Amino acid sequence: MNFSLPDEHRMMRDSVRDFCEAEIEPIAQEIEDEHRFPQEIFDELGRLDVMGVPIAEEYGGLGGDQFMYALVCEELGRVSGSVGLSYAAHVSLGSKPIELFGTEAQKEEWLEPLASGEGMGAWALTEPGSGSDASDMNTTATKDGDEYVLDGTKQFITNASVANSVLVKAVTDPDSGYDGISTFIVSPDDDGFSISTVWDKMGLNASPTCEVQLDGVRIPEDRLLGEEGEGWNQTMKTLQGGRISIASLSVGLAQGAFEAAKEYAVEREQFGQPISKFDAVRDMIVAMHRKTHRARLLTHEAAWRYDQGERVVDESALAKLDASEAAREVAEDAVQVLGGYGYTEDFAPQRFYRDAKLMEIGEGTSEIQHLVLGRELGL
Repeated sequence: MNFSLPDEHRMMRDSVRDFCEAEIEPIAQEIEDEHRFPQEIFDELGRLDVMGVPIAEEYGGLGGDQFMYALVCEELGRVSGSVGLSYAAHVSLGSKPIELFGTEAQKEEWLEPLASGEGMGAWALTEPGSGSDASDMNTTATKDGDEYVLDGTKQFITNASVANSVLVKAVTDPDSGYDGISTFIVSPDDDGFSISTVWDKMGLNASPTCEVQLDGVRIPEDRLLGEEGEGWNQTMKTLQGGRISIASLSVGLAQGAFEAAKEYAVEREQFGQPISKFDAVRDMIVAMHRKTHRARLLTHEAAWRYDQGERVVDESALAKLDASEAAREVAEDAVQVLGGYGYTEDFAPQRFYRDAKLMEIGEGTSEIQHLVLGRELGL
């Protein structure tokens, strides 16, 4: 069993890391304070050819695998949870489903601009009343001749206010339960599409989280992704890869928090010696390292198995559960290591701490991951 990174993966990781440290890290707190989506960063990521890492080259992507994509998510999260979240939502949720389920014409029109970095993607599943039961949706798509008419509200949609396309889940057959849900490609330029709220959040405020209104949005029937009634199965397949990206982002957050705490502990002196020499601080930092490394191994295994074409419901849920909780725990301990400084915005741990909490909520809460894993274990 070889745990070393293939050369092309290592080169990609190092290239993205250099970019992150030079271009994103210096403005990470600034864009949070301003609640500003950093379009210039994503334009540059497009020029670096990483906006479609796991998308085939024929559709404008890099042609990389899930493992390479996971490494990119981790490096972005290591400096900015917001940039990492918008990136992961763009790739896993806004772009990958079009490659997996779309027609050649849909891929040419909608996927290529996303994968090449010319636009941003979004995915609209959650509704105001659905919570963890994402299948409980009121948004409808009614067939009218050669068009569909969409009506409803979508909630907590990442990137919706900056997206060029949004994949919307809607009910096409109210009597068919899961089999009555379909997916549609919607443009923010379509009449009746509007952003009613961009939420101020506990963290991740440089990544827009929106409420979307669909008021009689008419779209041609060729915007149906796949067939009618396939929307829920598409969702389940999408989330296998999506949860790996959130796990990777979580590992990055944990790594960034760990590095900040370790650097501070080595430099900060009390009672005539670095605080890293005190058992309480040293043991805390060792535990942070252990949690981060464990989460990374679980995440890399899930990504590797995904690339082998395996069903990774168990592995992706386990990686997402462990890495998201590790990110929050490591970031909290990083704040503690820095003491009063850790509570100020002059130091990064407070940002990692606030950002990490969403990792336990988005793309299936920790409680839902326990449910998924229990089912996989036959419980």
